[in-house]
Amino acid sequence: MFQLECSVRSWLYDITICLCCWFLGIAFLGIGLWAWNEKGVLSNISSITDLGGFDPVWLFLVVGGVMFILGFAGCIGALRENTFLLKFFSVFLGIIFFLELTAGVLAFVFKDWIKDQLYFFINNNIRAYRDDIDLQNLIDFTQEYWQCCGAFGADDWNLNIYFNCTDSNASRERCGVPFSCCTKDPAEDVINTQCGYDARQKPEVDQQIVIYTKGCVPQFEKWLQDNLTIVAGIFIGIALLQIFGICLAQNLVSDIEAVRASW
Repeated sequence: MFQLECSVRSWLYDITICLCCWFLGIAFLGIGLWAWNEKGVLSNISSITDLGGFDPVWLFLVVGGVMFILGFAGCIGALRENTFLLKFFSVFLGIIFFLELTAGVLAFVFKDWIKDQLYFFINNNIRAYRDDIDLQNLIDFTQEYWQCCGAFGADDWNLNIYFNCTDSNASRERCGVPFSCCTKDPAEDVINTQCGYDARQKPEVDQQIVIYTKGCVPQFEKWLQDNLTIVAGIFIGIALLQIFGICLAQNLVSDIEAVRASW
């Protein structure tokens, strides 16, 4: 009786976790496809490669796709008592856990290399700042949240054709920065989108009054150090959920195989 009760409980837990993954996966995929439809990507698939920087929609699609596959395999496997799908769910979740663990170890060991890659990634997206509204919003959010500008400083915006300080640049934003680099006045209710105009033509002392002069890479490092406990707690919580899901799937597989063996 006790064994049957544990088996039913494992089945219910497994179904609950898998349903959550499934619905979240569908939601993320829906948001990603909707965003691509709004940008006209679905009507012209070749435009996927047009963006020089990172398209944030890919994050929704990849995360949504992984969660959908996990949820589908887990739910159908539990409902249909399909040991193949349950084992697939368990192995797939195990691979994800192993990749996360490997990435964490490599990030700790190769910190300087990660920093260089982050610098390259940010600067590559600075070049494509005006090419995609989602990327633009992501960069603006990052700079506002961490109170930073560019990868290592405001001069990184010279990489963008609209903000560089070359004499041939006829843009009104020449030698400026995006509004998200500007220091915020609490009294302002409306965002001044032109606050960064000509900001980098001023002396460095005056720049610090108008815009953030620290880069996003060092600011992210500082934020990580200040919130190390919270970040570590989140990753440990995710890891425990993954281990819990693997154990439930394996327990359910064992129960199904034990019942079939008694026939």
